[in-house]
Amino acid sequence: MERKRITLTRVLPYLLSLPALLVCIGILIPFFTAILYSLQRYNLAFPDARGFIWFQNYLSLFVSGSFWNTVRVSLEYTVFTVGVQLVLGLGIALLLRERNWINDAMSVLLILPLMVAPAIAALMWKLMTNPNFGVMSYLVSVLGVHDFKWASSPRSALFTVVLVDTWVYTPFITILLLAGLRALPKQPFEAAELDGVPPTFVFFRITLPMLTPYILTASLFRMLDSMQQFDIIYSMTQGGPGDTLTVFQVQAYLEAFSFGSIGKSAALVIVLWAITYALSTVFIKNWLKLRAKARGQT
Repeated sequence: MERKRITLTRVLPYLLSLPALLVCIGILIPFFTAILYSLQRYNLAFPDARGFIWFQNYLSLFVSGSFWNTVRVSLEYTVFTVGVQLVLGLGIALLLRERNWINDAMSVLLILPLMVAPAIAALMWKLMTNPNFGVMSYLVSVLGVHDFKWASSPRSALFTVVLVDTWVYTPFITILLLAGLRALPKQPFEAAELDGVPPTFVFFRITLPMLTPYILTASLFRMLDSMQQFDIIYSMTQGGPGDTLTVFQVQAYLEAFSFGSIGKSAALVIVLWAITYALSTVFIKNWLKLRAKARGQT
């Protein structure tokens, strides 16, 4: 019996880690398949011409103007969505910080947009922002803005999809920051209140520094998701008008399913992975330095 217990104790950690191993394998297989395809001349229209061309797909991307437009649009979309959602999420979290039945009810209602699939939300907003009969078009016309084109104009398309993305994902950031705010120790705030410290000083010198790990965590999750955005943009504009909203995922989808170029599509996906990996690595390193500095000060 004792030997069986010892054996079970040794084997149990491996059994518990088995699901994580299976998930890791499930992720790595498509990843290495994409790398393999990206090194080939693989076009569905010319199956007989398939063969290894090594880094030619990547070189053709880097000399293409449309690729650099995709990089610019993807970064712009990420900066706008993450920035707007952080400001709104932090503001809403501060409003709901105190525990009472109204704030608790509002916290539950905040989750509702997260329950809607982003593609469905995009289709809803596409109807609401229709220039001819959309309710949003009517509301802005009441405010004096007539014939606003929303997603059908290159000037306002980015604003429209950022608006939809903000409606869908701001609750995610709000919930994270609200949990962080309610988890902060109360002693510094009670001491500041007794000393008569101004609210602005409390926010910028006490609340914000203590909340920074939560802000960085929420920013990282949203940054990675925004860089890989597809469903909202494709459901509303299919990457248009023109190439106004042709982000990485949309461009990769068009290359694969509209032009049949699996090799170029895979190369785009690998470049997107490299960019997100580099950004997240820099982000996490700075976060660790900031945390170590905060611990050194305490």
